[in-house]
Amino acid sequence: MDKVFKDGQKKMDKAIAVLEKELNKLRTGRASTSLVENLKVDYYGTPTPLNQLASISIPDSRTITIQPWDKGAFSAIEKTIQTSDLGLNPVNDGKIIRISLPPLTEERRKELTKVAKKYGEEAKVAIRNIRREMNESLKKMKNNKEITEDEFHRAQEKVQKITDEYISKVDKIIADKEKEIMEL
Repeated sequence: MDKVFKDGQKKMDKAIAVLEKELNKLRTGRASTSLVENLKVDYYGTPTPLNQLASISIPDSRTITIQPWDKGAFSAIEKTIQTSDLGLNPVNDGKIIRISLPPLTEERRKELTKVAKKYGEEAKVAIRNIRREMNESLKKMKNNKEITEDEFHRAQEKVQKITDEYISKVDKIIADKEKEIMEL
């Protein structure tokens, strides 16, 4: 039974990690390299993450600078940023690509909180699916007479407790992100 709990918690931790990674890509009021570093640039026919083609830095809270190592990658990087759903406008001066982050409008902030909530719901669904897998494993153990009926019920209660714990973690992460998005 301990193995079922440990495996389930590991999977739930991964679901939380995926949620946090997705939320890092969401744009808040300040610049962050995580906003652009995983954009896939069509580099000589191969989709390549931006952070493998250029150095990305944050000179101030509203600017991202991208310095490609290969001069031939400038236009591909520029095009990728423009066509991404981030709503950013890169400026290329031949040496460096600058992205100025305009202050978020109230409307855009509300859209971003909706996206954050959607990511939160996806994480909760993943956690509930893991709960279902854990309960199925316990049911198999009960049917194979590896555990008693009482142990099965106690284990199911523990699975539910673990699930509730992770769901509340997701709620807290989403609430913190919403607060971060909405602050000016």
